[in-house]
Amino acid sequence: MPKIPCVLLVDDDPTTNFLNKKLLLRLDVTDNIRVARNGQEALYAMREHCQQQPQDCPVLVFLDINMPVMTGIQFLEAYQQLPVQEQQAVVVVMLTTSVSPRDQQLIQELPIADYLDKPLTQEKVQAVLQQHFGEELRAER
Repeated sequence: MPKIPCVLLVDDDPTTNFLNKKLLLRLDVTDNIRVARNGQEALYAMREHCQQQPQDCPVLVFLDINMPVMTGIQFLEAYQQLPVQEQQAVVVVMLTTSVSPRDQQLIQELPIADYLDKPLTQEKVQAVLQQHFGEELRAER
């Protein structure tokens, strides 16, 4: 399986980011994993890397909903407002523990590819890769 050029993890919990990064590296999904602690950092990372180094632009984003500064929902709303040339073909997957009916309703109105409950697992990564990239993971080492 060819590797994905770049994955962006967006979560305010350092442990979650650490574990998700370890999982993606162990599964050999990509060599380039960026981490943002909130939606504002994620938006900045998307704009910076996609404009200056298109090869480092994330093609897969695992996005939490509830974060300080800028939530995942606010990130998606801001991302939709970017000029078309700054928006990239990105698969955004909500990865959250939120069970709020309000969040569920908002999510349905936003451009996300998938909604997953935490924690991220090998099976969930496999499903995302297969559904959105037509790829399957190699056998685990």
